[in-house]
Amino acid sequence: MVRDLGAPVSAGGYNVYTGESAGARTPTAAQLGLEPPRFCAQCGRRMVVQVRPDGWWARCSRHGSVDSADLEAQR
Repeated sequence: MVRDLGAPVSAGGYNVYTGESAGARTPTAAQLGLEPPRFCAQCGRRMVVQVRPDGWWARCSRHGSVDSADLEAQR
């Protein structure tokens, strides 16, 4: 079963690493895949993020949760 990307990190109006508008510059660490998303792409709110040895999960209070394992399965 193929799932859509979670709303918190899918295309939206905000940069998921900075919380600024979508055209904002992405930090180098995020470009290298070293940082999990910290802000919701849909609403720009700060998310609860848990980093674990094998990945991360992030939860927006309005748009739900997304897990890095789910994103890797879609690649």
